[in-house]
Amino acid sequence: MNSLHKFHLNDQYVLLDRPSGAVHVVDPMIYDLIEEMQEKSKEDLVKAYKDRYPEEDLREAYDEVYKIKDMGLLFSEDDLELSAPYNEENTIKAMCLHVAHDCNLRCRYCFASQGAYDHDRLLMDEETGKAALDFLVAHSNHRINLEVDFFGGEPLMNFDLVKKLVAYGRSLEEKHNKHFRFTITTNGLLLDDDKIDFINEHMDNVVLSLDGRKEVHDKMRPTANGKGSFDLVVENFKKLVEKRKDKDYYIRGTFTNHNLDFSKDVKLFHDLGFEKTSMEPVVCEPEKEYAIREEHVDQILKEYEVLSALYLDIQKEDPDFLFFHFMVDLDQGPCMVKRSVGCGAGSEYCAVTPTGDVYPCHQFVGQDEFKLGDVFTGIENTDLVEDFKKANVFSKEDCGDCWAKYYCSGGCHANAYYANGSILKPHKIGCQLEKKRLEAAISILAKQGEN
Repeated sequence: MNSLHKFHLNDQYVLLDRPSGAVHVVDPMIYDLIEEMQEKSKEDLVKAYKDRYPEEDLREAYDEVYKIKDMGLLFSEDDLELSAPYNEENTIKAMCLHVAHDCNLRCRYCFASQGAYDHDRLLMDEETGKAALDFLVAHSNHRINLEVDFFGGEPLMNFDLVKKLVAYGRSLEEKHNKHFRFTITTNGLLLDDDKIDFINEHMDNVVLSLDGRKEVHDKMRPTANGKGSFDLVVENFKKLVEKRKDKDYYIRGTFTNHNLDFSKDVKLFHDLGFEKTSMEPVVCEPEKEYAIREEHVDQILKEYEVLSALYLDIQKEDPDFLFFHFMVDLDQGPCMVKRSVGCGAGSEYCAVTPTGDVYPCHQFVGQDEFKLGDVFTGIENTDLVEDFKKANVFSKEDCGDCWAKYYCSGGCHANAYYANGSILKPHKIGCQLEKKRLEAAISILAKQGEN
């Protein structure tokens, strides 16, 4: 099995050794001959290519490549495996808390049925919210740092409860030796000064939904009465970010087949003054008119290349500007377990509905077959938990020889299920996009390393 992946992007010739995770920026000659360096002896290589490259250069390159090989950083064996059971104690460390199954937008691509998740429009009550935090503490075992994302629908529609639950969470910390890290995800329509001040004081991170250009955003994210939402939410987001100073936030967009030139939307984020950005591909049934289908993939891959070049240009003038998918740590990545299992949905991570039902993640909410239990009586569907725990790059056949498997960890379980009916069969289009994003990210790091 060939463990080597190579690509050329942003004037960088890159070799990636999958098992070790080592990344090498090389000259065009090594890039051209690397496969044959693995197969041929030094003398055979020199004999075959001495008319194309100087003999001395060929010999030096061969010796250098094999020094790196002897260090275990090139042509290494892909014999990694999970050495211990994953999350044997069933520790839950993160929760997506659905305080509102209602929304004041009617996003056309919404996986949550415009906030209702194919069920009744509901707001969580205080008893259920407190029970959810108690559930998280009880199932967190030895874990000290716990993550809670206030989610919807639109969580600002139930903001009084958000404030009460933040206070309740803080009251649990000293008693149970825990620390809550709170996040809120919002479309911004209901933001006002009081909400902004509370969010900036108490939320460790904020996710702000904005799809880019006004015509793109307003077409895909109209209000409940059919009007555009761009102008209002941009002003609200600007005010929040300005007051937020250096605390974390992300502008989070979604692109569909209506804005396959989404680099323009990312540029707009920067032009509007937003420094921390993300733009995600829509995932939905292929028959939806806005869906990303196989016919769009080539254009999207080229667009990521365009975006990577644009990103490099922006960062020359504004090094604080960030794009989520171009942030890759090549030096101190996660342990093998996290590289293999990913987000931990259904095991370390769960979602809780307004009625207290527990699901593997927010994208499975409303699918009755994926209900794990509830926050009052606990986890009952333990077989499903085990299924999610076993879903990793070693159990997914399609991941076996993929060069990106230790970066994407097998991809999103929900995307896999909705595309293929199984959490063990990755979403093909998602895999293609993820690999191009990784190439772009690595080439950016290599390019910046020249300076």
